[in-house]
Amino acid sequence: MKKTETMLKAVVNGSSLSYLAEDDAGDDHVYTGPETPLRPDAFEMSESDKTDKIEYHFREIMKTLGLDLTNESLTGTPRRVARMYVHEIFSGLNPANKPRMTLFENEFNYKQMLVEKDIAFFSCCEHHFVPIYGKAHLAYISSGKVIGLSKLNRIVQYYAKRPQVQERLTGQIAQELQKVLQTEDVAVLIDARHMCVSSRGIKDVDASTVTSFYGGKFLTESVKSEFLEYLSL
Repeated sequence: MKKTETMLKAVVNGSSLSYLAEDDAGDDHVYTGPETPLRPDAFEMSESDKTDKIEYHFREIMKTLGLDLTNESLTGTPRRVARMYVHEIFSGLNPANKPRMTLFENEFNYKQMLVEKDIAFFSCCEHHFVPIYGKAHLAYISSGKVIGLSKLNRIVQYYAKRPQVQERLTGQIAQELQKVLQTEDVAVLIDARHMCVSSRGIKDVDASTVTSFYGGKFLTESVKSEFLEYLSL
């Protein structure tokens, strides 16, 4: 990408992580790069086998916590959690679930920005595996091609459904939009709440986190201001 401005900054770079305790690294909100950290063999195991394995290990976690898995309310929990992980909240890890994008000609010759705001999403903090939830606001200026509005939502949901940090999520959505739309002229703003902040640690229930990405024409202050003005409507 040529012209890009972004607030995606790592708090601690990769070479510094070895000097931090694991819990300190999570509380300091470490951002290690734009790609989701995956092992080379991440997709060699079938989803069915992954579900079985997670079920086994989550059952062991519940036993370790002292829970009685013979209780009718708990007996099915390990399986439910395993299926939820594989088929729902972490389904964005599997490239097979990536939404298919179809481009259309800009027949109306619409040359102004298109804004899709208030896209609700749920993700998961990769440091403590608790929810991140909020809204994403996307905008682009057509280079001659457009996509269906629902595809913008699907891009957000695909990248949200994986262990994430908000900075990476913002960048992944923006880079996918630039690639699909064949334009640098893309803006992404995400406003989200992190349960790792509100339900543990500092326990601040009012704090929210805002990250943004501006590329191409959105680097121009007047264009950026127009985008932000639309968000206030």
